[in-house]
Amino acid sequence: MKAQLEKISVSTQNSFKLFRYSKPQFDAPWHFHPEYELTYIVKGNGIRYVGDSVTEFEEGDFVLLGSNLPHCWRNVESQNENAESIVIQWNDDILGPGWQDKNEFAMIKNLLAASTRGVKFNREVTSRIKPVLLGMPKQSSFEKLISFLRILQLLALSENYELLSGDNFTIKANLVESRNIDLVQNFVAKNYRNPMSLREVSNLVTMTEETFCRFFKRTFSKSFFTFVNEYKIKRACKLLIESNDQVSEIAFESGYESLPFFHRQFKKFIGCTPLAYRKKYIKAFQV
Repeated sequence: MKAQLEKISVSTQNSFKLFRYSKPQFDAPWHFHPEYELTYIVKGNGIRYVGDSVTEFEEGDFVLLGSNLPHCWRNVESQNENAESIVIQWNDDILGPGWQDKNEFAMIKNLLAASTRGVKFNREVTSRIKPVLLGMPKQSSFEKLISFLRILQLLALSENYELLSGDNFTIKANLVESRNIDLVQNFVAKNYRNPMSLREVSNLVTMTEETFCRFFKRTFSKSFFTFVNEYKIKRACKLLIESNDQVSEIAFESGYESLPFFHRQFKKFIGCTPLAYRKKYIKAFQV
């Protein structure tokens, strides 16, 4: 796999890298790295890309990424505060060769195997991990390692998570293709409210329409317009939760001119109607 490689420098004096990211936007490109990664969103919201998955993220989002799994986080609109996250990255041999095969780490080994598709943990799990994670920057190196292993074990014991990328996802891209993926993602984020044509987007990456369709299908295991509709529906989900706007207004704001088509697409991707989705979240917040 040759997507855009991010070279991560882990000090030879430390077992893993722990840092806090804080910038106006999450601006990392579509990339991969051999290291595993845990990312906790402290502030910010937008769209998360992991493999062929396109889903929303918000404050409290907690994701485990496996080795060489392409990913990026993108804010969908300007924010008053910086986007912030806490990130832990580590190599496969963090505790020496074969450490995952020891009985003590059997559950963690299973979790890391699942991380090849990306793992998102629910709020219940995250609430137990958050105090440990936030306390790590002030700890000594030894205490940080113990806290890190504790986090992995707590996550491994939990059954409350979802796999993000499809089990058949593969990506084989060179550096030029990685740039093209970034161009397409940015184009969709800026133009999802407007009609888009294959000619327009294929010209953006200097391909014929046929070549672009093959490239996109190979990269994301879905067509470009399926990707666009999925992106629009995720934006609609965010508006259904965060606003009191009418469904028709949200459909228009999400780039749909036809309300019946919006309803069909919403049910296709989410499995229920927009009103049922909103009611489900209202009920959850009232508990």
